[in-house]
Amino acid sequence: MKTYEVNFDGLVGNTHNYAGLAIGDKASMQHAFSISHPKEAALQGLGKMKLLMDLGLKQAVLPPQPRPAIPFLKSLGFKGNDPAMILKKAYEADPHLFLACYSASGMWTANAASVSPSVDTLDEKVHITPANLSANLHRSLESPVTTRVLQCIFADPQFFVVHEPLANGYTFSDEGAANHSRLCVDYDQKGVSLFVYGKVVFNAQGTLPKKFPARQALEASQAIARLHQLNPSRVIFAQQNPAVIDCGVFHNDVISVANQQVFLYHERAFLETEKIISALEHAMQGALIPIKITEKELSVEKAVACYLFNSQLISLPNQEMALIVPQECETSHAARHVLERVMADNNPIKSLHFVDCHQSMQNGGGPACLRLRVVLTEAQIQQMHQGVYLTDALYLQLVNFVKKHYRDELKFNDLFSSDLFLESQQALLELEKILNLPGLYDGFFEF
Repeated sequence: MKTYEVNFDGLVGNTHNYAGLAIGDKASMQHAFSISHPKEAALQGLGKMKLLMDLGLKQAVLPPQPRPAIPFLKSLGFKGNDPAMILKKAYEADPHLFLACYSASGMWTANAASVSPSVDTLDEKVHITPANLSANLHRSLESPVTTRVLQCIFADPQFFVVHEPLANGYTFSDEGAANHSRLCVDYDQKGVSLFVYGKVVFNAQGTLPKKFPARQALEASQAIARLHQLNPSRVIFAQQNPAVIDCGVFHNDVISVANQQVFLYHERAFLETEKIISALEHAMQGALIPIKITEKELSVEKAVACYLFNSQLISLPNQEMALIVPQECETSHAARHVLERVMADNNPIKSLHFVDCHQSMQNGGGPACLRLRVVLTEAQIQQMHQGVYLTDALYLQLVNFVKKHYRDELKFNDLFSSDLFLESQQALLELEKILNLPGLYDGFFEF
């Protein structure tokens, strides 16, 4: 049965803003409190989805998180007769709580979950674990909605298992697929899972970054491998280089990207990079195609600035591979040189597509951050919820939806307004109908 990699991209929400909450994410920190452009951000994201669909890939869309997260503020004791009163009280008590409830980070669905295809799992079902994102308060608020969304889309227990997120807390801090790569000869063949972690909680002697926090715990990655019933001989755990975390590599998908047998990585990506590559070559039985980028070619700092490794590495219907690259790489001399070298080498990558996702990039998310990869058979695609599957008609419907409901710009003071709350409520209730997900946002707009 034919097997595909389906890209599930998050639709940017109408409250897209820059709060600077992600410590260690240099773009997020740098653009804190800048004026955002929600309509532009959403249309850029939809444009990337349309590009992949037009290239012949399977594409789907995930709905945004409901923001502001009024239930979160209510759970902390903030009350009022209208949302503006609740938001004002929260800001006066602690601005961080106010900013967290408005976080736009749910757009980056590479962090939504970890996914294992049925060909890799003992029970031959697709296993999905929503990420708890417990390393950051603002991100941890996403788990309930993400879990609900994934349970709605992958509802048939004959084909899918959607686990609950791991227990919240430092020990099982899980950042989803941004730290999980799957390598294989073809999507329908058994793969090798590479889980990348930044900290070992139960080993006080473990090496940690000195400046920025490590987010992914080894203990979380190990738990997901067990929950997903993966063959231990086809699972590799690799520690992220603490030094590159301090350079702004907060997730592994900022420093490496994999697709099928190709692994594009920076030589400083891991604590023991050469050892990890050898382990991958052994597990892949010689089929691995490693493409190493050296520090001399592209420094870690420049890689973080242009997000070259946060490109999407995809397989086209003609079996060639392409890179979906942020426009920032086009204006970086070092990045352009690296891309030219990669294209000239003997490997499956034959084309480049530069995309404008500048609104997302300013908040720390490139093309790869915006999508969750799910390998599915034709039968599994038929059994998933069809309302989120992107077609030309749905694309046009979503473009019109964004133009109707999203503001051209959003300033910090706009976040205090009841008008924005009501706009968000109206928009998401309409989106429920567009995606045929009735009741998805029940309870999230009560105050």
